[in-house]
Amino acid sequence: MATSTVEKLLLAAPRGYCAGVDRAVQTVERALELHGAPVYVRKEIVHNKHVVEQLRERGAIFVDELDDSIPEGAITVFSAHGVSPMVHADAERRRLRTIDATCPLVTKVHREAVKFASEGYTIVLIGHDGHEEVEGTMGEAPESIVLVETEADVEALEVADPDRLAYISQTTLSVDETRLIINRLRERFPNITGPRTDDICYATTNRQAAVKQMAQHCDLVLVIGSRNSSNSNRLVQVAEEHGSRAHLIDNESEVDAAWLDGPRTVGISSGASAPEELVQRLVAFFRDHGVQDVSEFEVMQEDVRFMLPKPIRVAMSAAAQD
Repeated sequence: MATSTVEKLLLAAPRGYCAGVDRAVQTVERALELHGAPVYVRKEIVHNKHVVEQLRERGAIFVDELDDSIPEGAITVFSAHGVSPMVHADAERRRLRTIDATCPLVTKVHREAVKFASEGYTIVLIGHDGHEEVEGTMGEAPESIVLVETEADVEALEVADPDRLAYISQTTLSVDETRLIINRLRERFPNITGPRTDDICYATTNRQAAVKQMAQHCDLVLVIGSRNSSNSNRLVQVAEEHGSRAHLIDNESEVDAAWLDGPRTVGISSGASAPEELVQRLVAFFRDHGVQDVSEFEVMQEDVRFMLPKPIRVAMSAAAQD
């Protein structure tokens, strides 16, 4: 390794797995234990290469769509990001045995979309075009939803009735950026209505808060997460906005030696779909290169847990009685 000036590591807390990801990954693991391989999964169960690869090795088969490669009656899991009603109908038509691992906080946004649409609102969805969560949410009321990604999109927005307008948002966005977009929507459309509680999930908010505070004490922040993970990309953005250089890496092998010539304090965080073992591997990498000062930078504690999907709970209960 080239010259490293790093003397200290700060580990953001909370970091890593959120309750929705934990539930989704456990859903596939339990399905494999209860039903045996293969278990089919529509899209990546969560946006993390390491997790997907581990589940693939255990017998999960990841598919982009519910096509003919899935045999009739096969166990099929829907990812944490949610799916549209059309996908549910398609699975039913093909007689697949589905287990829905959609995060309950994404389900909340879907319900809001249905409610607002049924009440005749045009719905502004704040989110990233092409993201699976956005596609699933838009599928709930495609005729009623328009997508905005930026304040500029709000400026260009034309709606039939500005007095019948509601907004909802993707759960993994930048808290600060989304607030600016909502404020702009309220300025342009004073009568706009929104969800009773914030759509951005607790884990996204908490991880951004931890990085926001930690970055001010760091010369460099490394965020562990995959390129297609929205919440991981937001953590890099937040770190940069609060005074630190930052990089997104899948694991310790992606650390560029040149990054470590200069910084004395390095902060580490991980996206909501990145397992803690990847953080510990990164810490071990730094310890191997002489860094001894490693401390947790705890901003708050989390104790959220979600129940596993009902088909898994029922199957586990039946297996326990055999």
